[in-house]
Amino acid sequence: MIIAGFQSGHDVGYCLLKDGVPIIHEELERFIREKEPLGDGLEMLFERLPQTEVDRINHFSYGNPGGMLGKYADRCGKKEPRDKMNKLLQQNGGSFYVIGHHQSHAANAFFSSNYDEALIITIDGSGTDKTDWKNITDEASPENSFSTAFTFWSGKGIDIEPIERIPMSKLTIGSPWRIYTREIFGLSSGHPHGLAAGTVMAMASVGDPEKYCQDFYDSFMKGGGGPSHYTMMNCEKYKPIAEKSEQDAFDVAAGIQRATEMVGREIMTPYIEKYNPKHICMSGGVVLNSVMVGKMYDWFPNVEQIYVCPVPYDGGLAIGSAQYIYHQVLRNPRVEWSDNCTPYLGCNYDSSDIYSELDKWGDKVVVEDVDDDKVVDLLIEQNIISVFGGGSESGRRALGNRSILADPRSPDMKDLINEKVKHRQWFRPFAPSILRESVTDWFYKDVDSPYMTTVLKWRDEVKDKVPAVVHLDGTARLQTVTENDNSWYYNFIKKFSKKTDVPIVLNTSFNDREPIVETPEHAINCFMGTNIDYLYFNTIGKLVRKKRKI
Repeated sequence: MIIAGFQSGHDVGYCLLKDGVPIIHEELERFIREKEPLGDGLEMLFERLPQTEVDRINHFSYGNPGGMLGKYADRCGKKEPRDKMNKLLQQNGGSFYVIGHHQSHAANAFFSSNYDEALIITIDGSGTDKTDWKNITDEASPENSFSTAFTFWSGKGIDIEPIERIPMSKLTIGSPWRIYTREIFGLSSGHPHGLAAGTVMAMASVGDPEKYCQDFYDSFMKGGGGPSHYTMMNCEKYKPIAEKSEQDAFDVAAGIQRATEMVGREIMTPYIEKYNPKHICMSGGVVLNSVMVGKMYDWFPNVEQIYVCPVPYDGGLAIGSAQYIYHQVLRNPRVEWSDNCTPYLGCNYDSSDIYSELDKWGDKVVVEDVDDDKVVDLLIEQNIISVFGGGSESGRRALGNRSILADPRSPDMKDLINEKVKHRQWFRPFAPSILRESVTDWFYKDVDSPYMTTVLKWRDEVKDKVPAVVHLDGTARLQTVTENDNSWYYNFIKKFSKKTDVPIVLNTSFNDREPIVETPEHAINCFMGTNIDYLYFNTIGKLVRKKRKI
């Protein structure tokens, strides 16, 4: 059975779920090289997939991004993709399902985990679900739709059941964050759902969190839905403060971050105390606040693991809606995500694709045959190396297949990459990829973070060994790596560890202010346009360097 899920509006993309296993997930931004474009995921599906794959689709699901559930046609506009879908469903005897926003988030969080039982928490700006939460195939009306920002679910086996939802009119974190990011700091990716929140989180680590947190806490708790009176008052008050100096801006950012943590803890505590879960599964755009996720281990010490799915933001609605249909509606058994699927759900380009692109640059690059040991040596020699191989990562975190790697032991490496490659602010951190079995030697907590979704404190006695991946507050957003996750990446880090006694490499996304590279063409273009020293196509053992100008 194949279910095609898609997301339209923002965070545009589609996925294919085969017998419960996601086999492909692609987002529009990777291909058009524009962050967070608006568009139609159904149209993208028909453009990207060969007809032989399209013909095999049994059902379609749409993860509602917001607005009334029944307004898909109005939001997406184009008639041709919908006509194609309807014709295919008639041929195959399938159905089209529209799944609520938080239902899709919750399904993605739980069904992509390997937990048979968990408390599910979704947190984002807003999202529309139906008031009855039951008859999901019916169209929603203004009278039976409900906009929420926080929801709690019980996950067990193939069922997710709603526990509680907090209306957006009462409380939202995500919407004020977007407004504060844009209006106070002047940061935006060009879209209201912009990615600049990561910059504010980085700023927060350098500021005084207590100085301004109360005002922002009050605005979250009292303001409700988005651009509220309280939110706009804070914009007017704190924009001139943030403009005074860099440190003042850091203090304001720290206040927003601390207030976010205060609200998150206050809202989650009653449910976690009541249900006392061993495992928590989380999704929604606010869950990308990895600092808050990391602190949850301190707030709730009885929780063993907190799982954040690879695509917690609205791009994951395509996956979650398909998973909801497969398990909850059609009653199919669970599958083991780790055994059957990976976060590397993008296209896997073959050697001919790579060689074809290399041929176009023959007069400007030198290509040589190498093995991983040679590349490790180059890393130790303080070279910056981009890696391209295997399927591209699903989501916004590079996890070894579309990554820029460097030696974390270098005290100058963070500044070098920020200035010469990524062209970002000096305070922006880089992540460590660490062998899973070494986590407790370097961090105070023993947790899984395979998708780089959790921030933890470094152990004081070792953090000076890896200054390039230690943030200014002594933390890091780590990626834990196992051989099952990514055998090439795991063994590469292991080779580095044998030569340095450090089971960690610096990892950042392979891009320069644009979306993560997707194709061999994108990889070479990005490499040639930056000060990256080498480009390593690991699947074919080819190392690329620029020819020196005479």
